[in-house]
Amino acid sequence: MDLKDAIYNRRAVRAYTREAVGESALRDLIDAAIQAPSAMNAQPWVFCVVRDATMLADISRRAKEHMLANTPAGLLSHHLDLTLHDPTFDIFYGAPALVLICSTTDNAWAVENCALAAGNLMLAAHAAGLGTCWIGFAQSWLRSTEGKAFLRVPLTIQPVAPIIVGHPAGSTPAVPRKAAEIRWLGVEH
Repeated sequence: MDLKDAIYNRRAVRAYTREAVGESALRDLIDAAIQAPSAMNAQPWVFCVVRDATMLADISRRAKEHMLANTPAGLLSHHLDLTLHDPTFDIFYGAPALVLICSTTDNAWAVENCALAAGNLMLAAHAAGLGTCWIGFAQSWLRSTEGKAFLRVPLTIQPVAPIIVGHPAGSTPAVPRKAAEIRWLGVEH
C-alpha cells in the first residue's frame, strides 16, 4: 500500500472481530510509531500494551465512571450521558488490544511527540489490514493518579494517546472532508 492510499483510506474503526492481534504485529506497529519525529529528537515515549480482555473491560468501566464524575454538570450531551451510563457500552469497541503511547517527559511537546507517533502507528496498522481508533474517553482516567497506579506506571509517565488495535469487523465508510482553508501569506497570487 502506498502512503497516499494509507492516508486517504485510513478510518477510525469502532467494530472489531474477536481475532487477537499478535505480539509481532504490535511490535511492528510500535516500530513504525518510533520513526515519528520528536522535538529535539528526544524520542520521549514509552508504549503500554494491554491485550487482556478483563483488564480492557476494567479500564473501560473505570474510565466511564471517571468521565461521568469529573465532567461539570451540563457539559455532557444527553446522548453522551446515556452512552456513558450504559453498562454494556465498551469504550474500546471490543478491540483486542490497546496501545497507550505515553511521554516520559511532561514538557511543552509531550502531546505533539506522542500524537506524531500515534499517526505513524495508525497508518502502519491500516497498511497491515488492521483497524485503529484514538479513544478520547480513556484519556482523562489513564492520566489520573488512579489510572497510572492501575497500569503500574511511574507518576512521571504521561499517558497521551490510547489507540485501540484490532481486525475490523467490516468496512468503515469515508466521511466527507471539508475543503482546506488556505491563507497564502507574503506571496502575491
